[in-house]
Amino acid sequence: MITPGQIRAARGLLDLTQADLATKAGVSLPTIKRHEKGASDHKVIEETRDKIQRALEKAGIEFLPENGGGAGVRLRKEN
Repeated sequence: MITPGQIRAARGLLDLTQADLATKAGVSLPTIKRHEKGASDHKVIEETRDKIQRALEKAGIEFLPENGGGAGVRLRKEN
């Protein structure tokens, strides 16, 4: 499961606005804003989070799992 911080960091690495990510993921801008805030008053739908993750991975992001140093992101190395 990706975190709000990972979404923000991934957008930063890709120089994407929230609106850009919404378009790429096929979700609304308010949905991206809620996910990035980690709003606890909205149920985070797994399918929506998966759409966001897939869009970022398609754009070149690798998500790094929690390994004691915190979850993270990096740009995929191009061959």
